[in-house]
Amino acid sequence: MAEILVLAEHAGGEVKKVTCELLTLARRFGEPVVAWAGPGAEEGRERLAEFGAVRVYAAGAPEFEEFVAAPKAELLAKLVQDTAPAAVLLAGTAEGKEVAGRLAVKTGSGVLTDAVDVTAGDDGSLVAEQSNFGGSVVVHSRVRRGTPVIAVRPNAVAAEPAPGPAELAPVEMALSDAARAVRVTEHVKAERGERPDLTEAQVVVSGGRGVGSAEGFAIIEKLADALGAAVGASRAVTDAGWYPHQFQVGQTGKTVSPQLYMAVGISGAIQHRAGMQTSKTIVAVNKDPEAPIFEVADFGVVGDLFTVVPQLLEEISRRRQI
Repeated sequence: MAEILVLAEHAGGEVKKVTCELLTLARRFGEPVVAWAGPGAEEGRERLAEFGAVRVYAAGAPEFEEFVAAPKAELLAKLVQDTAPAAVLLAGTAEGKEVAGRLAVKTGSGVLTDAVDVTAGDDGSLVAEQSNFGGSVVVHSRVRRGTPVIAVRPNAVAAEPAPGPAELAPVEMALSDAARAVRVTEHVKAERGERPDLTEAQVVVSGGRGVGSAEGFAIIEKLADALGAAVGASRAVTDAGWYPHQFQVGQTGKTVSPQLYMAVGISGAIQHRAGMQTSKTIVAVNKDPEAPIFEVADFGVVGDLFTVVPQLLEEISRRRQI
């Protein structure tokens, strides 16, 4: 079977969820192998093996963490030349898409970004599905030259475990002067609370314009804490300054795909639905029975959130005591 090369997203040896999603996708088409840039491959190996990685090409030089994007593109270009994979899959993050573009130029290949799924065409080529304009237009694209380079949106594919050997294969290479042109000057560790990360949470509770104010948003946090969930917000909320922008869910915010998504006081404009409509179960609370969010909701409650949510909190508390 041909190799499908996946660029690992990791931090301090901890494999990020999107890498597990890419490995799951890669298993559809061949042997999933991983390109690991920077230290920590030994620590991350067990997690990669859990999701089927056959081999881990580990370039452990600390230089990969000292410079921006270009070194990873050089590593991938070397692996494409040396191992001839059938395709390269990357996370559709800001850095992932930059690496994808640089790699495509280096290898003379086509590049596809913002894919939400990848399938095999009738001729065996890979076909990327791209969702545009909030899901109102779906495009199917394929690369016609070189090794397909595909950047896949985080949370677009469910990560499914399947054991693999994840054999470590050290890679020695020297970075070019061009790859050293942009240096990381400082790392700032973001403060994390007790809530799970928004893009990796199994349960997300999001609040919208219906909360009425920054103070009103407190009820969303209270519900999220009762469910052990991450907190999200609509663009209307973040634009109004009621909640920080890093918690925005939507086309111009973060894409989430949890097991349970609760949209509270959110009308459900296309921009917001684009960031959460792949959630497994969607529950909506809105006082407007014609709100577009009900079109994608599995369960809906028509009512004032300041009446509905306290009742829900009371029921959650009661059931915990049983």
